[in-house]
Amino acid sequence: MDLKQHITLKHLLIDNKRCIGLKFYANKAIQIIINELSGVQWSKEFTMHYVPNTKHNLNEIFRFFKGVAWIDTKYFFEKNRSKALNETFDASWVYKRNRDANYRFCPENYLKKLELKKYANNTVKTYVSCFENFINYFDASNIDNLNENDIRNYLEYLVKMDRSDSYINQSINSIKFYYETVLGMPNRFYSIERPRKSKKLPVVLSKSNIHSIIDHTNNIKHKCIVSLLYSAGLRRSELLNLKLTDIDSKRMLIRVRDAKGNKDRYTLLSQSVLKDLRIYYKQYKPKTFLFEGQFKEQYSANSVGKIVSSAAINAGIKVKVSAHILRHSFATHLLESGVDIRHIQLLLGHNSTKTTEIYTHVAKSSFDFIKNPLDL
Repeated sequence: MDLKQHITLKHLLIDNKRCIGLKFYANKAIQIIINELSGVQWSKEFTMHYVPNTKHNLNEIFRFFKGVAWIDTKYFFEKNRSKALNETFDASWVYKRNRDANYRFCPENYLKKLELKKYANNTVKTYVSCFENFINYFDASNIDNLNENDIRNYLEYLVKMDRSDSYINQSINSIKFYYETVLGMPNRFYSIERPRKSKKLPVVLSKSNIHSIIDHTNNIKHKCIVSLLYSAGLRRSELLNLKLTDIDSKRMLIRVRDAKGNKDRYTLLSQSVLKDLRIYYKQYKPKTFLFEGQFKEQYSANSVGKIVSSAAINAGIKVKVSAHILRHSFATHLLESGVDIRHIQLLLGHNSTKTTEIYTHVAKSSFDFIKNPLDL
């Protein structure tokens, strides 16, 4: 079959009515068949033919073009991206907030769909926050009637407000989730431009700085938290989800469950950290999670962030230190000590070594063999 003889189906909203867009290369045979579709029209805005979005018309498209052209539906039918997460969905915080009477809350069907799709609670908070900012920007408009130009105007507003590329991308994701998943129009906003990802190198601390941060923690619990983040290369969420049973002292490994991408993995357990953990356990007696709050609930992400930043400030570190910087430092120090990048990839839980290769740009060992021309 000629590769040019294919039709891509798109979701369109024209005059507030759902339509099926038909995108194809100029072809007389296809054009003749297109004209036979009932109610077919041309859209100048989207530069494609379209028909009302009905089951009958969808069936007619497949029937008319069978054996003539390939129907590409990757933009039309929604993919199942449900995640097999063990955590309990919790959106109770949404209803507990105090907001002005004119404030527009996240629609109920938005929350229900997030729950149905088994989105992680952290992702839910991000989506709800971003989407509420979006709908309150259009406080006098019916959000179901907004088009691509309206969304571009909002994104331009975010740029003017100097919001980060990451926040803008998260906003786009939250907006697309409503129109494409909640309203059932996958890839409707397929032409919305995203900001280019900036390729920034990770911030890495020296080993002496790491030890200094650990030494400036306030107590044994804080010391264990900072030490584990670095020595095991953990993400903050992974540390918080650790349970007592995940510490394997016989094999000197830590089991990381339901990490990014819903994957389990093993990472390293330090001998010195194990000694501190035993002291910590006797003093704090956690019940389920390795680190728990005052009432034995799961420890909070904010608390971990404050512990790391406070210890770094007390240690006199000039850069702002986060849990993720400790993870970056772990990977870089392993690379500098000669550990194979494939092993580092497994310890970090990266899908590909391409993600891990960024540490070659900051590892000192990558430049040790190069003589500075000023010293020649």
